[in-house]
Amino acid sequence: MGKDTTTRAKVLNDVKQRLRLLEGERLSPYATLSSQAIRRREEPEITDGHRENFSIDGDRILHSLAYTRYIDKTQVFYLIRNDHITHRVLHVQLVSKIGRTIGHLLRLNEDLIEAIALGHDLGHAPFGHDGEKFLSNLSHEYGLDNFLHNVQGIRFLEIIERKGRGWNLSLQVLDGMLSHNGEVHNPDLYPDRDKDFARLEKEIQKLTEDPEFPVLPMTLEGCVVRMADTISYVGRDIEDAIRLGLITRKDIPADCSSRLGETNGTIVYNLVEDLISESLEKPYVTFSREVADALKKLKDFNQEYIYTHPRAKNQTHKLRLMFGLLFEKYYQDLQSGQDNSVVFREFLDGMSPEYRDNTPPAMIARDFIAGMTDDYFLRQCQENFMPQILSDRY
Repeated sequence: MGKDTTTRAKVLNDVKQRLRLLEGERLSPYATLSSQAIRRREEPEITDGHRENFSIDGDRILHSLAYTRYIDKTQVFYLIRNDHITHRVLHVQLVSKIGRTIGHLLRLNEDLIEAIALGHDLGHAPFGHDGEKFLSNLSHEYGLDNFLHNVQGIRFLEIIERKGRGWNLSLQVLDGMLSHNGEVHNPDLYPDRDKDFARLEKEIQKLTEDPEFPVLPMTLEGCVVRMADTISYVGRDIEDAIRLGLITRKDIPADCSSRLGETNGTIVYNLVEDLISESLEKPYVTFSREVADALKKLKDFNQEYIYTHPRAKNQTHKLRLMFGLLFEKYYQDLQSGQDNSVVFREFLDGMSPEYRDNTPPAMIARDFIAGMTDDYFLRQCQENFMPQILSDRY
């Protein structure tokens, strides 16, 4: 006969407390303990349940609608038929895997690393960084601050998910998402530990006013994810570019390939090995100087020969136009109360009064577009701006 509910809860709670004691003994003194998680409000499900804080955060992110939409979001290359090109969902999984590998060997909190990694790109608009730029430019036209995918990811999880109720995620996870920017070159990263929710909100405001405002993770785990973000994309983007015929392997700078390798596998392996060996038993994470220099040169190579390659951007002007047209349509529909519009039917329907009453039309339009997958965006463009072939009657 099975245990009753009270007995089972006590058994599981005892297991949880023993694991917490072991965590304190096993993890590095620089790691973030599960018991140190900070939330806006306490939840009995968390305090009394058997699961640990950051594991719950990871589960909540994994089961969010925003995470589901990763499956059809651009990583770098868009509007091309090739099933082997990296999409956002694979990039996120790679960041999580690489981050956990680093965290395991540095004796950090792998649950926290995984949660940050899974959530770090939730706010990306359709068509990657180009879509982000288009939405940011439109934001200025409609009186909003800059659009940034790291800020939008937090907005999705705290304000939009669950029809406006959001998730009560820990400060450490949200902070790691906000400060994950792997495009910024950092030979080493020191955690900025003195943070609370008021500081997080201040940093969000500063970033929306000035996207160059420097923000560092509050945990060593967040620093690891930021490094893992870079490690996961720099070689993978090269493989994709070679597959698409934009570059050849011989184009990789010789001093980069001699130090890091010329395939994604060797680049990832060498970067991870160097980062771990240089960061062991330290309160920060760092690459060796020569590896950091080679990585910087490789990132500059990617920027010049891949991300701005004319063949990869030959339809960007069309997307810019479509972003503007869709934004204007949804904005006008919201202003005029066109409740048959898709922005009402598929986004605002069932949304909490707090969101509907406190969010201006331009922000609602931006939230809706930011959450779209590439395919849904293109379907909306086709439905709204392309002539439709009707049956034999009007």
